[in-house]
Amino acid sequence: MRQLLCLIIAFLPISCNSQTRQMTGLQQPVEIIRDRWGVNHIYAKNEHDLFFAQGYSAAQDRLFQLEIWRRQATGTVAELLGPQETKRDIGTRLFRFRGDINKELLHYHPHGPQIVGAFVEGINAYITEILKTPEKLPFEFRVLNTKPAFWTPEVVISRHQGLLGNVRDELNYGRLVKLIGPEKLRELQWFHPASKPSEPDLTLHVNGEELFQPILGIYEAFRLPLKFNGKLAKAYEDEASRSNKSVDDWFETEKQFVGSNNWIISGSKSASGYPMLANDPHRSQSTPSLRYWVHLNAPGWNVVGAGEPTLPGISIGHNDYGAWGLTIFETDNEDLYVYDTNPANPNQYRYKGKGASYSWENMKTLFETIPMKDGKSVRAELKYTRHGPVVFEDIQHHKAYAIRAGWLETGCAPYLASLRMNQSKNWTEFRQACTYSRVPGENMIWSDRTGTIGWQAVGLAPIRKNFTGLVPVPGDGRFEWDGYLPILQLPNKLNPPEGYVATANNNLTSIDFPHRDAVGWTWASPSRAHRIEEVLSDGKRKTLVDFMALQADYLSIPARTLVPLVKNLSSPIDRTAQALEYLRRWDYKLDPNSIAASIYVAWEGQLKLAIYQQKVPEIAQPYLTSFPSKRVIDALLTPTATRNSLLLLCMDRAVAELTERLGSDMTKWVYGQTKNKHITITHPLSNLVDNAMRKKINLGPAVRGGYAETVNATSANLNQTHGASFRILVDTEDWDKTLGINTPGQSGNPDSPHYGDLFPIWAENKYFPVYFSKEKVKSVAEETTVLKP
Repeated sequence: MRQLLCLIIAFLPISCNSQTRQMTGLQQPVEIIRDRWGVNHIYAKNEHDLFFAQGYSAAQDRLFQLEIWRRQATGTVAELLGPQETKRDIGTRLFRFRGDINKELLHYHPHGPQIVGAFVEGINAYITEILKTPEKLPFEFRVLNTKPAFWTPEVVISRHQGLLGNVRDELNYGRLVKLIGPEKLRELQWFHPASKPSEPDLTLHVNGEELFQPILGIYEAFRLPLKFNGKLAKAYEDEASRSNKSVDDWFETEKQFVGSNNWIISGSKSASGYPMLANDPHRSQSTPSLRYWVHLNAPGWNVVGAGEPTLPGISIGHNDYGAWGLTIFETDNEDLYVYDTNPANPNQYRYKGKGASYSWENMKTLFETIPMKDGKSVRAELKYTRHGPVVFEDIQHHKAYAIRAGWLETGCAPYLASLRMNQSKNWTEFRQACTYSRVPGENMIWSDRTGTIGWQAVGLAPIRKNFTGLVPVPGDGRFEWDGYLPILQLPNKLNPPEGYVATANNNLTSIDFPHRDAVGWTWASPSRAHRIEEVLSDGKRKTLVDFMALQADYLSIPARTLVPLVKNLSSPIDRTAQALEYLRRWDYKLDPNSIAASIYVAWEGQLKLAIYQQKVPEIAQPYLTSFPSKRVIDALLTPTATRNSLLLLCMDRAVAELTERLGSDMTKWVYGQTKNKHITITHPLSNLVDNAMRKKINLGPAVRGGYAETVNATSANLNQTHGASFRILVDTEDWDKTLGINTPGQSGNPDSPHYGDLFPIWAENKYFPVYFSKEKVKSVAEETTVLKP
């Protein structure tokens, strides 16, 4: 217990302020208790008021974040930031959900229209309130000379920031097949699980030479983070100067490091005798954070955890009965279709039939007016084939390219189906709720007080009977989807004999899975998952202290694999020999105070670069910008005549790199420091304010350990851009024992004490208690607000 208290931040009783506010739109009074960590515990007497208050509270804490979401969702960014965002707005409108909004909302919950409607009412109530005193708006509104506008349910269900699909990979794979052939691509990329060398099928049925055009420009534009003053919203210290490389880098980073860990153990493996759960989703580190903690309590509802502030309900957390969490599971719900268009009419494309029997189909065309910052407007022409939005037209070759995006179907707003999970009372109900969770693909885990643990993969998984969806295909009718795989047929487990389930975006699909082409072919390196499994199966009953240590774990399995290769090697270069000696005495942990960790990470980086340049033909490198860790390690584990010299050469280079960056004194090469592994979070508007405001809105630097392949994943760059900003730990024996964190804070307003108060706690891998019983909540109350109708 003493160790537990040391790992959780200490706190003293504090005074609690109380206030009452009149609120039009409520049916009955609502009590909101904000605890000392900025989490709102909302107690309502009916469902409508509960979600009204959630929307109101989210707007109060994250108003600018909500306004940017609204503009991105409605395609009105150019009206705020100027004509450079025109392409983004066109893309947003091209990919807007245009189905029946009532049917859409009913998908997420039987009361979906009412819940989302109440949530929107609450947001708008706060906007109405704050506009009466515009001088109190957060600073971003003043800097950009704008005001927040009202929400509609259509804003809530936007897919613009979802983790959607693989269409960029698909286009690049098509280009690579043209350049180096399918066999070479299979050799370089790690497609798995595959039952034979010829899998997956990468046959290219379209003209490969024509794929080297800016085909996805309009798609990429609306998917990228916003730019303010010409810079990407996410802070990258080494941001590339060329815009196209910057775009490629952002998408590549998102693909590699947007992941997560979660695990559950049965009561047979816990000290309490009850199931336990841990989850730490890995997303971009930013201010404000993506996630937002809240506690929702009303008749039929009692749930605490976090979701995104733009959505009602909670996507990760627990209720009175069970706890649940998520990580990404690879499903592929995007395909790029290529059409022959009519030379006499480019708005017609060929579909079905051969030779003289083929027919032309007309594209559907819509026109929308996009407002500009200068008061003018742009008229956008939006075209659609039977498969989806047209993203590129090649007039010279009479071709058109469209994306079939499964996520444009009804029920694909990311995470919103969590509403059904929030009310699940057991595994059966939770698994049924999972059948409504279509985007993104997820590993959903569940643990409850009755002793049940379970895993269910979810996601929209198109069935492709005659193609894999990994390269572009003709849109002439030969390559169609045969519906979607029912979610309950995706991989799952209930109370497995090993007593645990761990997922970390790695492959968990068996090689003989009967619906192979409905599941993805590329997965995260299994290093994080293997380390979690190693700790969970060590025979020791686990406590919350153990779970905290595992979420903070910095042991590198690749290091444990590669360092022994140099244990018996020597170098004639003194400084290289000295570096080797550090590695020989090392425990393979990338701790912030470790010198060996700095040496290893630099060495591994040089090894990866060397193997990449050795294995990937130069002509292919623009389209295969990273090399799977497995391929690197496999290459190094294979004894060759040149292996030892390569290992030493890369160590020479690593020492030179560290000397240049950290100086010649090797004793000062500790891993966690401002010049080396750290985190600095830069506000998106940092370049638009003075130095005093920059100091107020930017956070860090704080020292970090780990890297992309440790359980505590801190990204592959020296300034941590991705990783777990939100964490939760649950022992189902007692809901009041739940622990959590969210960096940098609950509020997005730098004038709030909760803007950056959690950053130093998070940086030390610590937690705050997430109380569930009202008695405990009151004991840490900072402020109580009663909203009265």
